[in-house]
Amino acid sequence: MIPGRPLVLLAIAPVVLALLTLFDETMLWPMLATDLGIMLIAALDAALAWRPLVSVSRTTRPVFSIGQPNLVKLTVRSLARRRLALQLRDDLFDGAEAESLPLQIDLPARGRVAAQYHLRPSRRGAYELGDHTLRYPSPLGLWIRQLRLSAVHPVKVFPDVRAVRTFELLARQNREQSLFMASRRRGGESEFERLREYRKGDEHRAVDWKATARRRKLIAREYQLESNQSIMFVLDAGRLMTAECGGLSLFDHGLNAALMLSHVAARNGDHVGLMAFADQIKSYAPLAAGPQATRRIIHAGYHLHPDLVESSYQVAFEQLSTRVRKRSMVVLFTQVVDEVAATELLRLTRGLSSRHLPLLVMFRDPDIEALLNPLRAGARRGTELSSYTAAAAAEVVDWRDRLAMELRRQGALILDVLPSALTPALINRYLEIKARHLL
Repeated sequence: MIPGRPLVLLAIAPVVLALLTLFDETMLWPMLATDLGIMLIAALDAALAWRPLVSVSRTTRPVFSIGQPNLVKLTVRSLARRRLALQLRDDLFDGAEAESLPLQIDLPARGRVAAQYHLRPSRRGAYELGDHTLRYPSPLGLWIRQLRLSAVHPVKVFPDVRAVRTFELLARQNREQSLFMASRRRGGESEFERLREYRKGDEHRAVDWKATARRRKLIAREYQLESNQSIMFVLDAGRLMTAECGGLSLFDHGLNAALMLSHVAARNGDHVGLMAFADQIKSYAPLAAGPQATRRIIHAGYHLHPDLVESSYQVAFEQLSTRVRKRSMVVLFTQVVDEVAATELLRLTRGLSSRHLPLLVMFRDPDIEALLNPLRAGARRGTELSSYTAAAAAEVVDWRDRLAMELRRQGALILDVLPSALTPALINRYLEIKARHLL
């Protein structure tokens, strides 16, 4: 029980009488009588409010998307014979926030009210939504009744799976090119799949003139990509992947892109798998095909977070050569900033290229890119940046460019992009590789 405002105001009366007793001793008995009366009324009000009069049930999806508003529904029921002005709050897990809490609910007598709020988690993993805490006034309003109702609701915070749902919706409408910059590069002259209406961006040689003449509108031939190929995602979960860009770590950017591409590849009939590593292997999902392939990758990576340790490419590549025998496209998400790691990566890539097709995803730093223009960067930061700062940034970018060039000489494909542009760039590169039959 929490004292309400009316009880606090009533308590002022005996305080005033107590001050008067300092000057007039005859005020002692009225003061004691007032104290006793207030105590009896407050005790009666507390007794009337002691029995819990509210119950709450919660429903929500068992899977949340990181960084997205996820709906939580509550059903509040009343056993009271009076209307209750209710305040409700849920115990959230670490890394989650809900701006609309606590909820203010006007609950009718013996009625039921549906309420909801949106929860936005900032970390992936397995968590629990905890107990409900409720507050409502007692019958006389002297107390605020506080209840804590036990309610444990397990949830899993996955990478942003909404992007997969968006792609699936567009795919069902046959409009995948609305999501990505490139049109659907269906594999050149691989294998005929179907006839369809000509769309802007299709090659003119794809027009089927006989079908066009029959239907009196432009009809194009569509060729399907070669299927039953393998794509293995290898995610660096070391200390350099803890750097953040746009509110997400580089590891999260890579995991989101891997999830999206795994869905696209699985729809095209390819096999997909995942390996995450730091100084040792943290998670592994073997190559698989079909509609469950993306789900297996989600379950293998949703609980992972980068560690503050040095990444070992040697461990990752040795496990890769042992576990993946079939020729595959190996998509490595990593960040390299020193000569030691670059030398190790170059050496191991040389051996990998003879057996697999390596695609190395390297993240560009938007802050360093901005420093290449000291005047513009200084104006944005409100400070004056010297030409020495711009020269240092240019040296870093030049070193990365030389590293990328050397990796290409070793037979690797390079995708050097800003984290925010990773997903569409990666999917377009995958479609290009399929169209050019590089795998």
